Amino acid sequence: MNKTFLFLTPLLLGLAGCSDDTVTDVTPHPGNLPDWYYAGGQLGTTFLATYNAYEQPTPAVENAGLEQSFKNGEQLFEKPFMANNTGVRAGLGPVYIRTSCLHCHPGYGHGKRIPSGDFETTAIGNGCLLVVYNPADDSYVSWLAGMPQGHAVAPFKAPLDESKISVTWENETDDWNNTFPDGETYELQYPTVKIPLDAIYVYNQGYPIAEGSYEVRLENTIGIYGSGLLDAIDDKDLKAQYAKEEKDNILPNGINPAFFKNGEWVSLYSNSLQGDGTTYPRRFTYALSRGPLQDGPGANAIWNITNVTRSDRRYHYLDAAGTYAEYSAKDPEVQAGFEDYIAQVDPEREHNSWWSGTMEERIKAYLNAKDLPVEMTDEDYTDLMVWHRGLAVPAARDVDDPDVLRGKQLFEEIGCAYCHRPSWTTGDDQVRDPNNFFKGDELPRYPHQTIWPYSDLIQHKLHMTNDIRTGWCRTTPLWGRGLHQKCTGSPTADRLHDCRARNVIEAIMWHGVSKQSDARHMVEAFRQLPKADRDAICKFIDAI
Repeated sequence: MNKTFLFLTPLLLGLAGCSDDTVTDVTPHPGNLPDWYYAGGQLGTTFLATYNAYEQPTPAVENAGLEQSFKNGEQLFEKPFMANNTGVRAGLGPVYIRTSCLHCHPGYGHGKRIPSGDFETTAIGNGCLLVVYNPADDSYVSWLAGMPQGHAVAPFKAPLDESKISVTWENETDDWNNTFPDGETYELQYPTVKIPLDAIYVYNQGYPIAEGSYEVRLENTIGIYGSGLLDAIDDKDLKAQYAKEEKDNILPNGINPAFFKNGEWVSLYSNSLQGDGTTYPRRFTYALSRGPLQDGPGANAIWNITNVTRSDRRYHYLDAAGTYAEYSAKDPEVQAGFEDYIAQVDPEREHNSWWSGTMEERIKAYLNAKDLPVEMTDEDYTDLMVWHRGLAVPAARDVDDPDVLRGKQLFEEIGCAYCHRPSWTTGDDQVRDPNNFFKGDELPRYPHQTIWPYSDLIQHKLHMTNDIRTGWCRTTPLWGRGLHQKCTGSPTADRLHDCRARNVIEAIMWHGVSKQSDARHMVEAFRQLPKADRDAICKFIDAI
């Protein structure tokens, strides 16, 4: 989508017309702007609250002269990749999850709640990914990629047959019978996902998988705007937050000891395959599986969602055990079509192992190759990351509304702000890349900005029914989430990691379903508030 790259000041916005819904004045009376209005600081805030609020570049993009690079990267995010081997956005497959980033991030936000029924991913909006794991130890199963693929380019076959996967929404009743003391009621739902054995390709090919040896959860995509600002938070400040919460010791589940213990990091992120193994604190994904943004979920997803190779990732994203490659190589139908397929991939026959030996050996050599042709140029990848690091955060709305201000006060008083830490100040923002691809000067930067993400960036446990794998989940930043329905077109607010909460009330009450939840005390306090105060908190959360 086209951007104007016009960064209007709040005063100018107050004077601007908005007859075509391209600009909405979200500014209160000039001269009465609180710090938290500038959610992304001076360098990272956009002042639009329209359907395209999540799509805007930060002022830092313009300051660095990166407007064209941002636009190029945006196109790579929006447009589908193709299965052809030449031309624009070529290289999809041989197995893949979605054809474009936009499929999972409608309106540039997070995905929508999916209805009961089949797990269908061809239409834009379903941002849910399947998490298939061993319930005995919470580890991912070895016979699927960590992010399982439901599509393939012929003659290859999808690791999962999505038409056989079902999603069902179940009702939950909490300790209070889903009723506030004043009689107001609410509903709670959670998803169950079933993948029958005959939906698993390698099982149908003879790989032994026992019934009941795996479970499935949904994890929705995360919001991508403002990621560059979170990346700019200094490592020492992140460590200080961990140390503070560990010392406070007021949450029932404490700090995840797998990451932090006795004032020190236990597990740090590193990349030894493409990088040199330098370690960094973890700050991205629900599971805190990623460190700096330049080797974060977006940098990874443009490769593993589409299986489009680039100069630093010249191999396919498959299961770590090699199960798919082994059984695909033995499949008679795959063997029958491989000759024509590989002739398109390697017309000059530059890879001898793909052309010599038995057909099984050739297929396995191709699927396991580490020197695949480069399908995404370094320039395109750089543009994508300029765009990714350059997405602005929408300014807070209604910051002079008495109900919003009352809600903000209560949000802090009942304890929500402990995990949903309101603000951080970014550091020098020396761009780091565990992949050793970026030097930093090609990307927008956000030094010394006061930002308002409303997250401590630490994992906590809520002990919800059909909870996220391991139960530990990073506190989701709340900034901009109130615009989800407007930006994505979803009929519901779609909060929490699997979109189980259809509105803010449901999201809050899910925090307290279990007596073991880190947020139980907050929910108990919330329940005792009069309806007007509960509504004020919800209005505040939607305003930030």
